[in-house]
Amino acid sequence: NIQGLLDTLQRSVSPPNRDEIQNTAFHFSIDHCFPIKGQGTVLTGTCLAGSLKVNEMVEFPTLSFERKVKSMQMFRRKVNEIKQGDRAGICVANLDPNLMERGVAASPGSVRLISGALAVVKKVRYYRGSLASGTKFHVSVGHTTVMATVTFWGAREIALRLKNDEGKPKLESNEHIKKDNGSIKKNTNDSEKELKSSSLGGNADIAGLPHMEFDYDEDFLQQEDYIESIEDSEEGESGSKMKVSYPLHFCSLDFQTPVYCPLNSLIIGSRLDTDIQSNTCRLAFSGRLVQKFDPKKDTERLRLYTMKEKSGVICRLGDSFKRNDDNRVVRYEVYGSDLFKKETNMTQFIGLQVETETGDVGVIQSSFGTGGKFKVSFPAGTDARNGTKLFLRFKRYVHDAEKKIRQDAALPAPRVGTRIDPVQGKKPKKDRRSGNKNGSKGVSKVMGKIASLKGEPLENGKFCIAIVEGLFTPEINIREKVGMVVRVVQTNEEGSITGSFGKAGKCKVSFPNGLSAGVGSNVELLCTLS
Repeated sequence: NIQGLLDTLQRSVSPPNRDEIQNTAFHFSIDHCFPIKGQGTVLTGTCLAGSLKVNEMVEFPTLSFERKVKSMQMFRRKVNEIKQGDRAGICVANLDPNLMERGVAASPGSVRLISGALAVVKKVRYYRGSLASGTKFHVSVGHTTVMATVTFWGAREIALRLKNDEGKPKLESNEHIKKDNGSIKKNTNDSEKELKSSSLGGNADIAGLPHMEFDYDEDFLQQEDYIESIEDSEEGESGSKMKVSYPLHFCSLDFQTPVYCPLNSLIIGSRLDTDIQSNTCRLAFSGRLVQKFDPKKDTERLRLYTMKEKSGVICRLGDSFKRNDDNRVVRYEVYGSDLFKKETNMTQFIGLQVETETGDVGVIQSSFGTGGKFKVSFPAGTDARNGTKLFLRFKRYVHDAEKKIRQDAALPAPRVGTRIDPVQGKKPKKDRRSGNKNGSKGVSKVMGKIASLKGEPLENGKFCIAIVEGLFTPEINIREKVGMVVRVVQTNEEGSITGSFGKAGKCKVSFPNGLSAGVGSNVELLCTLS
């Protein structure tokens, strides 16, 4: 069914657009070079991009000089112009054919010598090895194959960019389109013409290599190697998350030897040092150049970052509030620990955001004490409890010499609440030094006992000095308690504190009328003598 095949090809394959080749730099692939006596040197090859007319200048990038076109032929017919896709012979003067067998002729200035480049690449599915960042590959671009050190990144960011574009890759145009005050302008300056053709990758979108702009101000997560599959954040029709195999990556190419190549060219990365007898694919990845890259100057401009995470716990809660919009009991201040060491300088962490296990976001306000604790404020409140984990998540840029801590998340909007007063169930403490309203002495629940009796007994046989223990702790200054009343529970006899006795919290108590109670009798602390 030949006609059916032709119909299918016509529906599936569209002819290249030749209408705008005037805005594309000329690029001619030379496959043979020979002299013709009396005419000059003839270069045969294929026009891959742009157009060329007789008497125009062409440049030979690898030879670093330009020559004027004397004449051109296509299949033994003289022509005044050739265009993209044409097979032709170009005659120039003053060119030694021994200097070039295969190579490139192009518009002056369109093919530059570069020591590195940024590219968007995709792994060849038949390549069994891993693609590790920092590994050297043989990179073929144009007629040149050179060793290059490759670093990969940007898999997740590119996948998200394509998803936001509804999965439609950005198709490139042969013209530069710029926006100026809301209007669209076409820049057709000859000095800014680029090689954007199907032969040099202009329509490589069909092969899964869309033209993508690279922005040095965009953040990218650092990768140790090429990620062979990533999960989509949304679930598919079957309820499971979709996987993207061999996603697109950005990569930097640090060429071992500078090469002449047009930007936007297709490239192939391979491991040509693999044993040819082994039954394995040596082609590792394919891609297209995005822009020039100087490894010595531009590496530090790459915003590659690593994610860091530290965790602590809530050790103390602030006052309770009832949030006005949902009547939930929350706290706007909590205190954390175990996130920093005792000797940590908290200054660099003040103002950073922390997050609870349930996703409440707060900000570190200050340190709390000297043991590495800290105070956290939650603008929207949190219902976290003691022991709830707090997470400090941040990122550091790989090429940042200062190693600064950076966070991108924004604090939630404040949500106002009303403070909940504490329960009024406790009785106020009585002043042990003052009496009650009726003038009687205030009764205290501080209890002790007589440890020993001192001094000579009185005529009635009673001792006037008793050593009492249990009323005070060792760190209390008993001198400040002199004059306080002590009552013996069994005999209701009262005396007053005259001083301390030793360093164990014992005190001397004087009973002017003598003490009939013995050692071990219980006493209680009342107030000062009136």
